[in-house]
Amino acid sequence: MVLSVLCVTLLLISLDTTVLNVAMPTIVRRLRATSSQLQWTVDAYAVVFAGLLLVLGSLGDRIGRKWVLMAGLIVFAAGSAGSAFSGTPDHLVIARACMGVGAAGIMPSTLSILSNVFTEERDRARAIGIWSGTTGLGVAAGPIVGGWLLAHYWWGSVFLVNVPIALVGVIAAVFLVPNSRNVAAKRPDPVGALLSVAGLGTLLWAIIEAPNRTWTSPLVLGALGGAVVMLGVFVRWELRCDHPMLPLAFFRSRRFSAAIAALGLVMFGLLGMFFLLTQWLQFSLHYSPLETGVRVGPIALVLLVAAPVSTVLARIVGTKPVVFSGMALIAVGLGLLSRTTVHGTYVDALPLFAIIGLGTGLALAPSIESVLGSVPRDEAGVGSAASDTALQLGGALGVAVLGTALNSRYQARMTPVLAHQHIPKAIHDLILGSVGGALAVAQRVGGPLGAELADVARRSFVSGMDLGLTVGSVVVGVAAFVVLALLPNRAQGQPTEPRRVTPRSPVRRATGGKTPTVH
Repeated sequence: MVLSVLCVTLLLISLDTTVLNVAMPTIVRRLRATSSQLQWTVDAYAVVFAGLLLVLGSLGDRIGRKWVLMAGLIVFAAGSAGSAFSGTPDHLVIARACMGVGAAGIMPSTLSILSNVFTEERDRARAIGIWSGTTGLGVAAGPIVGGWLLAHYWWGSVFLVNVPIALVGVIAAVFLVPNSRNVAAKRPDPVGALLSVAGLGTLLWAIIEAPNRTWTSPLVLGALGGAVVMLGVFVRWELRCDHPMLPLAFFRSRRFSAAIAALGLVMFGLLGMFFLLTQWLQFSLHYSPLETGVRVGPIALVLLVAAPVSTVLARIVGTKPVVFSGMALIAVGLGLLSRTTVHGTYVDALPLFAIIGLGTGLALAPSIESVLGSVPRDEAGVGSAASDTALQLGGALGVAVLGTALNSRYQARMTPVLAHQHIPKAIHDLILGSVGGALAVAQRVGGPLGAELADVARRSFVSGMDLGLTVGSVVVGVAAFVVLALLPNRAQGQPTEPRRVTPRSPVRRATGGKTPTVH
């Protein structure tokens, strides 16, 4: 019952990661949002969400994870209602930031409560497998849910649907979810909290803005430099502080550090791929938003099955081979997808979607279990917040890096085509800005010239997508071998199979009839 409550509330967060994508065109028309305002509708949520994860995870350890979960659900519901009834783009951005605050309270709380409810290693691993499957299901189901709601209701329904689910989650948490906290928690660390929020928020902003402004933009470089400085000061402060918000001693454990890196790079490949392929399905294969959502659904279905199975495999053969195999499958799937041509079809891509879903399912749950299994139970909030932060930063970096590769190749192919054409600067910039802009211009021009522009734009886009997928494949592939070298196969003292000690056992007789605990 507790796991059901935690997974349903988590589903709100993972759905909201992608559900907004299909509502973008409608929001542009109804609220008359500019490109910058539209970008911040997405970014405000992501920046606040990732920036507050460590702070609210630590707060849950101190005051009670159940209370932070319930407060997060209430804030998320309020932000969702505000988003649904926003009359201007600026109001929508503020409401989305409010949703980010709620999400930052919900996500680490679900994982830390799970860790404290399922204290046996085998039970915890199975529960994390289901939790991980829920995360993947939400990310992939977001476009389907959003497309269906837009087909039947007004654009605000993609936000308003969160409200009743969140309120039911609050009521269920009151009666079903046990509270837990660190009874030996030290006093708060406001300096560390401020530095982490500022550093992570600035870093995420720079990563998100880089594809639009370019990585060499003075503003992006300045933000990256500022983030490095603030995070460096944060690390120094946490090392010297006697009551740190994030005990950096956790990172001395190879199990913790390697698993954190694996989580970030799995999401790097997965969300970067989603960013590219949802555009390919719509712009190149002409699917509607709802049809696109349905066609990426197999990734979620395979992930949903593979994530619980991965924890059983990790118990039998060890964590390392399972996580390595999962990351290797992601790299192979991305590499094969990078061979897509302008004549490629959905049927060609479908088996590769399944491979990537399988790889993600295999890698995700054992990595999360490794993180939680390597921190004290009293520090579960901080440990789960650290893993959630890795997921958010890895996903944002994947979209930024793969998106930059796409844009650079697309513009490099399109610029010579437009070099000798006498067209207004605004139209020129629209064509170079995105394949969607180029196709809109081609439709307006019509005739043979319009058809030729659309064909060149699609070819340039597919070439850029292939470059981005190649980059993703190489990064995840290299990371897989790093994980193979650094991630311990099992927790220290973990047996290959659960060992039962019978009443006649010599061990039991030697301990006075008491069964020893294996840690």
